[in-house]
Amino acid sequence: MSRPGPVTFFRESLKSESYQSDEIINIYLLRPVAAAIVWLIEPMGITPNQVTVSAILVGIASGIVYALNTPFAVAAAGLLVTAKDVLDDADGQLARAKGQYSRRGRFLDSIGDFVADAVIFAGITLSVLHTEPGAVTVLLGVLSFAGITLRVSYHVYYQVSFLHLEDRYRMNRITEEITEEDRRGDPVALRLQQVFLLLYGWQDRLMSSLDRWCLGKNPAAELLPVWYSDRFALRSSGMMGLGTELALLAVCSLLGRLDVYLFLNVFLMNGILLSNILYRKFFLARNLR
Repeated sequence: MSRPGPVTFFRESLKSESYQSDEIINIYLLRPVAAAIVWLIEPMGITPNQVTVSAILVGIASGIVYALNTPFAVAAAGLLVTAKDVLDDADGQLARAKGQYSRRGRFLDSIGDFVADAVIFAGITLSVLHTEPGAVTVLLGVLSFAGITLRVSYHVYYQVSFLHLEDRYRMNRITEEITEEDRRGDPVALRLQQVFLLLYGWQDRLMSSLDRWCLGKNPAAELLPVWYSDRFALRSSGMMGLGTELALLAVCSLLGRLDVYLFLNVFLMNGILLSNILYRKFFLARNLR
């Protein structure tokens, strides 16, 4: 049986044919590039988890390069961040292409993102400290790392909620808890799940509580599909997905303005988050009543 062409392969490797839950930069740039890479390597023996580890290592390398603090190093680190982003898409697309999507890979991917982001923002902060020494730079670096972590969790919460409406992506639960099935299953996946819950469990609970606050008390069950599939809300939260967040970092890196990036991260991106929350609370929720 012949393999599908690259375009068909790209469509079949997406999480959903409904694009509104994904980031625009993913749909039109990152995922097509990742699909081309996956189309080439899919016949080989490369596993999705190997691609995930590669993405983690590239992310860590970019953080180290940022800390070198030369114009060339900062630009190169921005390109490495983009490469990490593409590989982040490629691992899931390869898993879907090979039918090898696993809980082990799901947790490895999220833990790896956290570790890589921590190194990246440490490198960015060290780089900016050379030209802007002081506590303000350190504070902006810490707030930037915390901000991107929470904003991406916000995006993922609503993306996964939408995909569950389509009966897709069920291996990613909306909020994670260790079940008896998990305890009886893959022991490596269980250990990774425990680490995941340490890093992200509180974020899942925060997003769930925020969602309930925005939606209000005792919503009618038939209104929930409208709530989780609102196109504007999903598109807005997509602006806070990891692909878009790292694309902004890559652009600022190529321009040699990491100091500007820290301000955009803290003020612009958190402004988008606040706008999305207010839209859900004071417009979408009221229109559902």
